[in-house]
Amino acid sequence: MRNGIKIIDMDTHVNPNYDVLIKYVEPSFRPRLDEFKPYLHERKDPTGPVATITVSPYPFDRFPGERQEGKVEARHGAKGALEGRVSRRSSNFRIEPGAHVQDEDAPGRLKDMDLEGRDIDLLIPGTWGASITALTDVTLAEGLYRAYHHYMKEYCSAAPDRLKSMLLVPGANPEWAAKEVRRLKGEKWVAAVWPLLPEGMPIDDPRLDPLWAEMNDARLPILFHSFFYEPPYFPGYRDIWGNACVARTAAHPWSAARLLSYLIVGRIFDRFPNLNAAVSEVGHGWLPHWVIRLGFMIRYVAGSTPELKHTPIDYVKMGRFRCGAEPFEGPEMTKACIDILGEDVLMHQSDYPHGECEFPDTAQRVMDWPIWKELGSGALRKHMGGNAERLLRLI
Repeated sequence: MRNGIKIIDMDTHVNPNYDVLIKYVEPSFRPRLDEFKPYLHERKDPTGPVATITVSPYPFDRFPGERQEGKVEARHGAKGALEGRVSRRSSNFRIEPGAHVQDEDAPGRLKDMDLEGRDIDLLIPGTWGASITALTDVTLAEGLYRAYHHYMKEYCSAAPDRLKSMLLVPGANPEWAAKEVRRLKGEKWVAAVWPLLPEGMPIDDPRLDPLWAEMNDARLPILFHSFFYEPPYFPGYRDIWGNACVARTAAHPWSAARLLSYLIVGRIFDRFPNLNAAVSEVGHGWLPHWVIRLGFMIRYVAGSTPELKHTPIDYVKMGRFRCGAEPFEGPEMTKACIDILGEDVLMHQSDYPHGECEFPDTAQRVMDWPIWKELGSGALRKHMGGNAERLLRLI
């Protein structure tokens, strides 16, 4: 808590390296670990080299103004498009976060949370969690997702009221996904579900209905965090002309806008009234523009979508869809979104412990924005924690 205001951070990360993750693999799955060898990549870490999984990372290595020579290839086990381009030197830290908080150092994370005043961290895994949906054999993903769930239970046990995460489930096997939600929905650390879809599978595919029904009964929301250089790739990833900066600028809002569109026009919100959704690290300035435009297109492109109970902007205003607010988009953008969409939509996020956060000052800097004098303390409390609290079943 900071200045008497509860703070829930909707975008903080764990990224257990491969050696940490496989500690939590179930014995029956352990004989299959050799199948991951083609996907192992050794990345440089401040504490030394560590192994991670990369599945066909798209390089995005064209410098603006240069001619693209030859065919662009994505190779298993290759480095990601941010490696070597984003480092501690490009970070916004005033103080370095704990060195191992993304692996197993939960006490170190709690110390950092106390320093910044964060009451609750929502923990989101790294790119491996999404990329393994591209593996041909879905049971490989299931084995690692089960390991992640064991890891999360152990990690969050350091402070069960303060550390929360989501279940990772594969869209390629909706029956297994629904069973995993049913098995773990009562765990204290479970606050959301991340349905990870193979490339080409839309979120409104009717095969996913058993999963939505289970989540609807448990009142567990969908939580989506976009990535950009590994599968499932963002819309148009091959047509972005190859630059990593431009690709990352586009990837997160494009992915989130597509997701929201089909949650609405695919009638998932209509058919599952207790199933809400949220997005993290995708920006927020796009959101009012998108739902206004989508609402017009539903009317204009007649007959292309089913009859809906509400307009797109109303689904958002009523809290069916909430969005983490990127602090770097600033107070004016944030106020504009609240003016259009209301106080019940945006949620605080920092990207801790990654370089986009301004650790340990992100929360205080947002709270110091002058817009709250006009919007009021109620809007500030909802932004910093109240909206996330409702989304994540914490009330």
